[in-house]
Amino acid sequence: MALRNLDIDLLRCFVTIADTGSFTRAGERLGRTQSAISLQLKRLEEQVGRSLFLRSPRHLSITSEGERLIGPARQILRLNDATLAEMFEPDIAGSVRVGVPEDFATAHLPSVLAAFTEAHPLVELEVTCDLTLNLLERFHAGHFDLVLVKRQPTQDVQDGVRVWREPLVWVARDRQSAADFERVPLVVSPEPCVYRKRATEALDAIGRGWRVAYTSTSLAGSLSAVRAGLGITVLPLEMVPAGLATAGEEAGLPPLYDTEIALLEAPGLSDTAHLLAQHIIAALERGA
Repeated sequence: MALRNLDIDLLRCFVTIADTGSFTRAGERLGRTQSAISLQLKRLEEQVGRSLFLRSPRHLSITSEGERLIGPARQILRLNDATLAEMFEPDIAGSVRVGVPEDFATAHLPSVLAAFTEAHPLVELEVTCDLTLNLLERFHAGHFDLVLVKRQPTQDVQDGVRVWREPLVWVARDRQSAADFERVPLVVSPEPCVYRKRATEALDAIGRGWRVAYTSTSLAGSLSAVRAGLGITVLPLEMVPAGLATAGEEAGLPPLYDTEIALLEAPGLSDTAHLLAQHIIAALERGA
């Protein structure tokens, strides 16, 4: 039996479709048209003699044969990319310590960091999620190479590079959840927390009473409390999950300032860490 070889480009196309769940998004990531992505997948399916995805006008799912291939395909790509990086970019290696607010890490950062590690497989990332003020304290103590932190939009531009800005909103189980309470029940993170401070200052400014109804160290815990009707919270607009509502004037809630994310670099940053910083800035500016 003649030996057959799997095409690296076709495998990369297959894995990217699986990761993005869409031919269109896979094409955007790989810089190809949707028709080119479809053709590459067809060629791979012809090579292996198996159907790798089940397709319908509104749904795309991987087949059992595709599940068998996805693990080995990832291993082949990692080995290929690491080998090329070792040969052509041996200096882009090492570890980079990154601090990130949990909500921003959950919503916006995974794809940005994944793209960097795919392009530079010899780099090891160590990502820590925490409250902004804790991240700043640890950053100044030398525990991080890079930190992404929440800040006031009017804050001194010398304090890092702005990489993201979006509106903050009140989030409730339904639009009237806060209207029936004399004091607004807040679901917040422990102090120090930028969003907690923003919420209480906004309510104080209009003379509306409030109380801390639920405190959680995790985003998932806060959202569970809101879904249960224990109170309302504050989130960036793009992070409001399905099933929850934004609330505002109809519930007697004041408008909130935008949230802004800034990137800070430690003194004496390595070339690898600086490369990651530039990648984050460029990627988030495209998405902001």
